[in-house]
Amino acid sequence: MDKFSKQNAIRRIAYENQSDPGGQRILWSRHGIAELVNEGWTRAELERGLMACEIIEDYPTLTRPLPDCLVLGLLAREVVFHAVIAIDAPNDRLFIVTVYRPSVEEWENDWRTRKR
Repeated sequence: MDKFSKQNAIRRIAYENQSDPGGQRILWSRHGIAELVNEGWTRAELERGLMACEIIEDYPTLTRPLPDCLVLGLLAREVVFHAVIAIDAPNDRLFIVTVYRPSVEEWENDWRTRKR
């Protein structure tokens, strides 16, 4: 799955998850939920932010069970977030590994580029 296909899949599944009464198209790791709580965000607002997210790093699948990537998204209140997302294509769902607010110490002002 190439970067463009991954990005489209994430956006589509996030959109479709909004109308799923159980919200079962997006699953969360314990770590992802803990980070969500630490940041003071809700699942709903972050999942809405995924509908327009952008892949900024695409990770190789050699050592990973599912294709995953780092995305940049924006919450409704103009808060930037990063999320590591695994794409479970056979089951047409996403798995949120972690979420966080990017820091100025690690990221350039565009939030897309790591400082070296």
